[in-house]
Formats: sequence, structure tokens, C-alpha cells
Amino acid sequence: MGEHVDSLTQQDGWHAEDRAARVHYQGGSDRYSIEYYEPSDCVVYWKVAPDGDIAVPVSRDTVPDPLRERIRQDLTTADIDPAVESRTL
Repeated sequence: MGEHVDSLTQQDGWHAEDRAARVHYQGGSDRYSIEYYEPSDCVVYWKVAPDGDIAVPVSRDTVPDPLRERIRQDLTTADIDPAVESRTL
């Protein structure tokens, strides 16, 4: 794991997977998996199917603003530039 992944795992709900950190979010009927990849210093949002079997990457403009704000706050707390949340791949 890298330094930033380690820092994110100190935030509520985050866990490490090699050089990435992941958190899950459920709001209403929407489920998301959010991943921070340290090697590329970026965040990817995945929308998870109701049964949890399939996840597909989604555009940031489809993600609720409160969730995006929470992710930026977690990044800031982990000493990661929150601007990486809006980086496009």
C-alpha cells in the first residue's frame, strides 16, 4: 500500500486493496463504489446494481453532489489534493 491509501483507510468506511482504496455508499436506491487509485492519483465512481453483482463506471456529473463532497473531504483529511476527485481519465 502507498502512503495515501494508508491515510484513506483511516477514514470512515474506506479499506485498502493493494495500491487503491475503496469506500461504498448507499443513498436511497442508489449504490456506489468509489475508488482512489494512488499510482494514477485519481478517483473513479462505480454505480452498483441493486443485486450487487455488477458495477459500471459512471460520469461524475451523475453522482450526487453530497457524495462527491464527502469524497473530497475524505481526500483532504487524508492529505490528498481534493482536486484529484474531478480529474478525468
